[in-house]
Amino acid sequence: MSSPVGEQAVTKLAYQYVVLRCVPRVDREEFVNVGVVVYCQATDFLEVAWQVDRERLRAFDPRLDLDQVCEALEFAAAVCAGDERAGAAAAKPIGQRFGFLKAPRSTVIQPGPVHGGLTQDPARQLERLLETLVG
Repeated sequence: MSSPVGEQAVTKLAYQYVVLRCVPRVDREEFVNVGVVVYCQATDFLEVAWQVDRERLRAFDPRLDLDQVCEALEFAAAVCAGDERAGAAAAKPIGQRFGFLKAPRSTVIQPGPVHGGLTQDPARQLERLLETLVG
């Protein structure tokens, strides 16, 4: 089927994402969404966007080390960027870096389940997901 004259075909790119959750007390299984990692293999796109609402997290758990939360999110950004300061994980190919970031772990920052979709612009999709899922 051909498209109407003058219209360009819209390319949709498959992407995956995980929401990063702050889990102050693993034993309570309560969390607050603080970031999103988006991976698009077709464009070699891997980025994280995050936003820490300090008042909300402090209300959640007054003993929470908010600097540690931000450091963990900065570490995720370094892994995405392939920054050598993030160690061995950052030296891996981009798909393996996403695999590292989406792997469950028992720390204050934990990834949620992997989701996917289609987008024309992975960077803009990351912004939308941050807005929608983190606020």
